[in-house]
Amino acid sequence: MTSILKVPSPGPTFFGCPVAEDLDKLQADIAILGIPVGYPYSRQELHSDQSTAPAALRAATVRRDFPNQQYDFDVGGTLFRDKAIRMVDCGDVLVDEEDLGGTSKRAETTVRKILKSGALPIIVGGDHSIPIPVLRAFDAEPAPVTIIQIDAHMDWRDELNGVSEGFSSPMRRLSEMAHVGAFFQIGLRGQGSARTGEIEAAMAYGATIVSAYDVHEDGMQSVLDKIPDGGRYYITLDADGMDPSVMPAVGYPAPGGLTYHQLRKLLLGLVGKGRVVGMDIVELSPSRDINGLSMVAASRVINMLVGGAVRAGYFDK
Repeated sequence: MTSILKVPSPGPTFFGCPVAEDLDKLQADIAILGIPVGYPYSRQELHSDQSTAPAALRAATVRRDFPNQQYDFDVGGTLFRDKAIRMVDCGDVLVDEEDLGGTSKRAETTVRKILKSGALPIIVGGDHSIPIPVLRAFDAEPAPVTIIQIDAHMDWRDELNGVSEGFSSPMRRLSEMAHVGAFFQIGLRGQGSARTGEIEAAMAYGATIVSAYDVHEDGMQSVLDKIPDGGRYYITLDADGMDPSVMPAVGYPAPGGLTYHQLRKLLLGLVGKGRVVGMDIVELSPSRDINGLSMVAASRVINMLVGGAVRAGYFDK
């Protein structure tokens, strides 16, 4: 394959925003990119429900009044505040079933182009192995990058069935990158896909583990207080980190997750205390959704991050 991206044309785009046809000439403040597949454990996962999430979110957001027509109470005004903010849809990274490593490399290359342009990357997946190629692209950016993970699961396994870059291992792989620093793993609960060895490895690295119950009992402000000011934060949101009442469209729903209000406080708190350098939303399974609730919530997450970043002056010229 010589192409990197599949551009939605004709068809809906994220929030109805324009398509970026040439990333080598990208001029944007915010770049939304679909990555349908990371590094699957089997061929079945190549065509999993999660791989359809970028297309589903495009279809769900295209009808929304955007960006400066409606007052948004989640951010306290119109989204862009009447500023000339440039947000684009970069399409989807092409998936090659015969070359999964090449697919991962294309994802990394695409994110590098977005970062080189100075735009803020927002990634829609796809499975949770996607942050591995995405964060590799940050090695030319100022370090360190602080990882803010919202998830029911730790994702710190070294390998599973001989695959070391699957959706059970992204935090372990990120911890091995020289430009990645602190970890804050928020919303863990239930069995959390972690054996004792994974917990010990994460703690030996220095990860801060915050269970969902810590958040419910102590409040999200207590979490924000643990995160150092002035950092460069990358947010990776696994949909199952949220309570199923907020995002039911997941493969492994777990009761007791983060509420919408708690996530809002976290996102707006992070954009104000440092610099959010990127975000992904992964593990959405559109066929499991209820009344489109998960897609609405995912679109609201993007709106909150963008609206908060605008108000924090990220895109002031």
